[in-house]
Amino acid sequence: MERGLDHLVSDYRTRVPSQYTADSWAPFAKALTTAAGVAGSRSATTSEVAAAKTALMNAAAELKAADEGTFQTITNDTFWNDTSGNPIYSQGGGVFKFGDTYYWYGVHYAGAELYRANPTKKYDGNVSFVSIPVYSSKDLVNWKFENRVATRSTGVGNGADLGGAGWVGRLGVSYNENTGKYVLAVQMWHTGRGGHGVLLLQGDSPTDTFDYGYFQTQITNSPTTGTGDQTVFTDDNGKDYLVFSNREGRSRGFVAKFRESDSLRIEPAVEIRRGDGREGNAMFKLDGKYYHAASDPHGWNSSVNYVNEFGSVQSGYSAEYVLPGTEMDYSHVTQTGFFVTVKGTKQNTVVYAGDRWADFAWNGIGYNQWVPITKTGARPQFHSVSQWQFNVTTGEWRAGPANNHILNPDIQADRVIVSSVRGWRNLGGAVTNVNGGVNGSRFALQVSNSGGVEQRIESVPAGTYTLALHARGSAGQVVVTGADGSQRTLSIPSASGWTRRELTGVVLPGGAATVTVRASGSGGVVVDQLSLVKTSP
Repeated sequence: MERGLDHLVSDYRTRVPSQYTADSWAPFAKALTTAAGVAGSRSATTSEVAAAKTALMNAAAELKAADEGTFQTITNDTFWNDTSGNPIYSQGGGVFKFGDTYYWYGVHYAGAELYRANPTKKYDGNVSFVSIPVYSSKDLVNWKFENRVATRSTGVGNGADLGGAGWVGRLGVSYNENTGKYVLAVQMWHTGRGGHGVLLLQGDSPTDTFDYGYFQTQITNSPTTGTGDQTVFTDDNGKDYLVFSNREGRSRGFVAKFRESDSLRIEPAVEIRRGDGREGNAMFKLDGKYYHAASDPHGWNSSVNYVNEFGSVQSGYSAEYVLPGTEMDYSHVTQTGFFVTVKGTKQNTVVYAGDRWADFAWNGIGYNQWVPITKTGARPQFHSVSQWQFNVTTGEWRAGPANNHILNPDIQADRVIVSSVRGWRNLGGAVTNVNGGVNGSRFALQVSNSGGVEQRIESVPAGTYTLALHARGSAGQVVVTGADGSQRTLSIPSASGWTRRELTGVVLPGGAATVTVRASGSGGVVVDQLSLVKTSP
């Protein structure tokens, strides 16, 4: 316990007063002095240590930057590295803010290393557990590796360890003010521990090595042992909840409190939805309203996000609807992962963290796809951007300079061969996605029999753009139409192999734009990796 407080005091002593407002620094400095005294006292009780730790974290959370921060760039559709340049392996986890720092926990699977090295095939069932790493960040963009809070040797009770588990995944972390402990809740299937359940580990600091706390096989009111999918949601008042579905069928959604005394038990669950099977269950809060979001049960594959609204965290939920913005490219070709709500000085923004991986899917590059969610009307809006810039201080975001305005450009959203490709409207002829995209990707788009498809982009900023794609097969053309009706055409000659084609200097006014792909004759033109990127104002 004292070790955890020592860690926090040592960390917070690195804060520089000039970087924060005087009004927010004063209570923080007082809490830091008090915590240092408790940490240095041999007679401090467990409750005194927990109280000092909680007060210090609360004061740190209220620190206000003296400036308006800076915009940092998030680039999707790529594999991410930490601040030391090493691969980030973090699946099915969550980001939690303790004090003034964000901590990202997830699972490192052996298959993740294989797919990153060769993202040209599926790696079905390769979910061998490696560890649970934790990363820290002040801006939600640059992530520093801190520790592996659990490994294969971590004990799970009765002499068993995580290395003997058949499945470990879907996790979150809460902080218990009574004990001063950080409690990690993760799904585990372990024959040596009675099968499916929620494993609860605990540590003295956010980056501590966590130890066994409890293994709960049954949550009261759930019809099955264990959970289907799960995440941890912490409300504004500090109360922690497990958001999950039942394990078999996943047709029922639940929210259950963590036991307040120590967070080492999940209390009886309250059912919040019932209907079609859903997975990737997660919750966020925006402008005073709660939202439960989940995906189709496709196994790490892409889906729209289905949302229920709530007046309170466990009651008053609405009928399910599709989150606007997720329908064009199945949530930027992801399954629901988790959410992070940022309350900025100028606006509130929710960061949607989508999961994408090869296991059962093989649906594009990069495991972690993060995009902004904002609310200007009656419902939240999902913004599918390939690159964006975020200011964690103000909460503001904007499209990045390399953002691709075409959605589902790599034709990876659909799980199977279809005759109507997600995000593209058929204009006649024969249309399908075909196996074998460029650079070893899974699918490409084929248009034949003088047919075509089009995508209407709701809004592009005025400027000059470059249209690019890869093509093979018979001849065709791609036409970009601006909001004023102006058109530019990229002709695609026939080619036996993949060839990159590009059209520069495409001037577009602000507003809607349309991209149309057409086959020149009965033969099939095959295209992939389409992009429309702004190059100058």
